[in-house]
Amino acid sequence: MRILFITPLPPPVHGSSMMSMYIKNSKLINDNAKCDYINLSTSRSMDEIQKFSLKKIFRFLYSYLKTLFYLVTRKYNTCYLATSCFGIPFLKDAPFVLMCKFFCKNIIIHFHNKGMKAYSSKPFYRWLYKLVYKNTTVILLSELLYDDVKEIIKKEQVKICPNGIPENGENKVIEKNNIAPNILFLSNLIESKGVLCLLDACKILKDKNFKFTCNLVGGETKGISINRINEEINRRNLGNHVFYKGRAYGIEKEKYYNQADIFVFPTYYAQECFPVVLLEAMQHRLPCVSSYEGAIPEIIKEGYNGLLCNPHNFELLANCLETLINNKENRLKMGENSLSLYKEKYKLTDFENNLNLILKSN
Repeated sequence: MRILFITPLPPPVHGSSMMSMYIKNSKLINDNAKCDYINLSTSRSMDEIQKFSLKKIFRFLYSYLKTLFYLVTRKYNTCYLATSCFGIPFLKDAPFVLMCKFFCKNIIIHFHNKGMKAYSSKPFYRWLYKLVYKNTTVILLSELLYDDVKEIIKKEQVKICPNGIPENGENKVIEKNNIAPNILFLSNLIESKGVLCLLDACKILKDKNFKFTCNLVGGETKGISINRINEEINRRNLGNHVFYKGRAYGIEKEKYYNQADIFVFPTYYAQECFPVVLLEAMQHRLPCVSSYEGAIPEIIKEGYNGLLCNPHNFELLANCLETLINNKENRLKMGENSLSLYKEKYKLTDFENNLNLILKSN
C-alpha cells in the first residue's frame, strides 16, 4: 500500500502539526505502507499565521507542484490530507484535495479544526464543499464535532480518531510542597485561548486573598507581545501572583508541568477541537479547568478529572479555580483520574492503531 500524506508539519508547533509529525515518525504506519510526505503549511512561525507574504506564496506553489509531481510519477492507493475546513485556509487547501481526487480514488481528510458550519450556507462555499468532500472519508477527533460538518458530510463518511500523545516515562509522582497552589496556563499568547480571561479570574482570587501563583507559558504573538502581557498583569496588580515565563519546550516544559497543581485552559478559540495540551496536563496528573468548546467536554469529565466553565466567563472560571485551591484532596484525586483517563484512551499508540485501521480499511 502506498500513501501520500499532505499535512502541516512543524514549525510552527500547534495541535495539527504535532499530530502530523507523530504520523510521519510512526513506525507502525510507515511499516504498513510506503509513505510520502508533503508539508501543507505555508507558515514557519506563529507570527506568519494569517499574514500575507511572498514567501508563503512560494511555499504554497512549491508544495502544490511537488504534490502534482508525486501524483504523476507514483501510483497511490490512498491520499491523506489534514486540511482546513473554513474560510481562506480552506480555499488554499481545496486545490490539493481536488488534484488528489483526479489521480486517486481513496481520499481521507482529517479535520483538526472546525468552522465549516459558519460557511455552509454561503452558496460558493457550499458548492465547493460538496465538490471537495464528495466520495471521501472524513476523520473527526470526536463525535461532538459532527454538528459542525453535518450540513455537508454524511454520517457514513465519518470515522472517529481522537488525538494521542507519547507516554512520558513512568509517570512518577512529584512531591510538591507548594504553600500556595501553582496554576499553569500553557499556550501561545492568543487572546481567544483565554489568557486575558484567566488574568481577570486571577484578580478575583487575589481580591479574595487566596494564596496562589500562576505561570503563563507560551510564545508571544502579534496580538499579545511580552510587553502587553506584562502590562495586563500589572494593570490588574497581579505582579506578585502571575508570571509570564515565555516559550518552553522539552525539559523546560516538563519542569512547569511538574511544578503545577492545577492546569487551566479557558479557551474560546472558534476552531478549537481537541487540545493536545490538555492531554499533556492529564499525563502529568493535573486536574484541568477548561471550557465548553469543541471536544473538550469529552476530554475533561466534569467533576471527575477537572471542571468546565462557559467561554468568556471569568467569574465562573474564578469559582472553578477557587474550588480546586480550597480542596487539595479533591484536586489530587482529579489528577489521578486525569492520568487514568489518559492511559485508557489518549496514548499515542491508541491514536496510531486507530489511524492505521482507518488507512487499511479504505
